Amino acid sequence: MKYTKEHEWLRVEGDVVVVGITEHAATALGDVVFVELPEVETVVAEGDEVAVIESVKAASDILAPTAGEIVAVNDLLVDNPSLVNEDPTGAAWFFKMKVADLTAVDAYMDEAAYKAMIG
Repeated sequence: MKYTKEHEWLRVEGDVVVVGITEHAATALGDVVFVELPEVETVVAEGDEVAVIESVKAASDILAPTAGEIVAVNDLLVDNPSLVNEDPTGAAWFFKMKVADLTAVDAYMDEAAYKAMIG
């Protein structure tokens, strides 16, 4: 897995990147009460706001880690947003995207660097 400074995790599965938020982010947000996901086939640029997550404490945007096309969304989160708190790095992925350049993911932090960043 790779990690962004915005507390997202990225997992490459073949030619697709799966995106979610880290346990650290889920804990900081508190109880998640709402998730808005993008439409499948949406084309995004790196840094675009792709999804919205709201908790009892705050609302946050989930950003596109790289340019690509949304190919799947996790509809379970719409019906059960608390899944983000229960299993942030597993069942609570937000979206999958086909990216133009998979090597762009290599630029993100590995687990050790992410843990060092969050202290």
